[in-house]
Amino acid sequence: MTDRTMQNLLQGKAIGRTEIEDMVVVPLFAVIMALLLGALTMLATNIDLSTIGRSYIALLDGSVGSLNAISETLTAAAPLILAGLGLALGFRAGLFNIGAEGQIVVGGLAAVVTGFSFAALPSFVLLPMSLFAGAVAGALYASIAGWLRAATGAHEVISTIMLNLISFRLLDYMLSLPFVQKEGRADPISKSVPDAAELPRLLSAVDPNLRVHAGVFVVMIMVVVVYWLLFRSKLGFEFRASGENPKAARFAGIHSGVIIVAAMAVAGALAGLAGANQVLGVLGRATPGFSAGIGFDAIAVALLGRSHPVGVVFAGLLFGALEAGGRQMQVDAGVSIDLIGIIQALIIVFIAAPLLVRAIFPWGFRHKKGGA
Repeated sequence: MTDRTMQNLLQGKAIGRTEIEDMVVVPLFAVIMALLLGALTMLATNIDLSTIGRSYIALLDGSVGSLNAISETLTAAAPLILAGLGLALGFRAGLFNIGAEGQIVVGGLAAVVTGFSFAALPSFVLLPMSLFAGAVAGALYASIAGWLRAATGAHEVISTIMLNLISFRLLDYMLSLPFVQKEGRADPISKSVPDAAELPRLLSAVDPNLRVHAGVFVVMIMVVVVYWLLFRSKLGFEFRASGENPKAARFAGIHSGVIIVAAMAVAGALAGLAGANQVLGVLGRATPGFSAGIGFDAIAVALLGRSHPVGVVFAGLLFGALEAGGRQMQVDAGVSIDLIGIIQALIIVFIAAPLLVRAIFPWGFRHKKGGA
């Protein structure tokens, strides 16, 4: 751990000039390079320049070009940001949590079951209860991997991948139970959550088709909470110290086992909240595959956001815009939606290689006197 890093940890500093470059400048250039290489990919597949231009215009129009586009961007970004916050917190604590997808599944399922099980309760009780159930379920599920790491040394990457697979089969089993399965249906689909448990849509008075819902306020609250937890609390200091140098943290009296379990639990709670956000705000019920890969996309969001809550917000909005705009691009320009996956993958590649980005765009970064 460097002296500067230790000073920042002790003083609670969240962002310095170097951190700003890593969190803002590198991701910005990574996105630019990904879009350029995406265009070259389309050229290589015999797509003409005019179609490429139309596709990127449609991408922009479908993400921010109208009230409906902005609504879809925010709707897609909300669960990505929540899950990304949890993964970013784990990264800060030195844990590579691959299990957000499974935690989303378990959290969303718990929120749905809580919602229809207590349908008689009023909304101001049932909605927070359902959200809380999702967060608790995600926290408990992630804690399994944390406990395995702390007690046995089992690497969290392996255990969380296995827990992802278990969650998929657990969902299939739960959806086959009469208590959970919708009446009169033979296919795996849960009962619908009552209106009292749904996150209310914010713009239904303007247009009933606008899907943006009150989950965006949950996201805003969680961003503030995670920022405070990481940079203004003792527990957050212990998370960051353990992530920077576990040996030094242990010598300083920080109990690494407790920190591992706590970090995984908080990360799982945020992922579970993302699952609850999705089923209570968008889907209204649980079905196989309702998580839709959000937990895996959230890994890219956390990396793009440089594991900082503010960066995760912007990264989540970007990926939400790519998802919303990608659908419009496919309709208007006839370009495959797979291109969005290529662009996202390229962004991750450049984020994972910041030295490459700095070498390609040296003029975009501040250099120390006497050397790079």
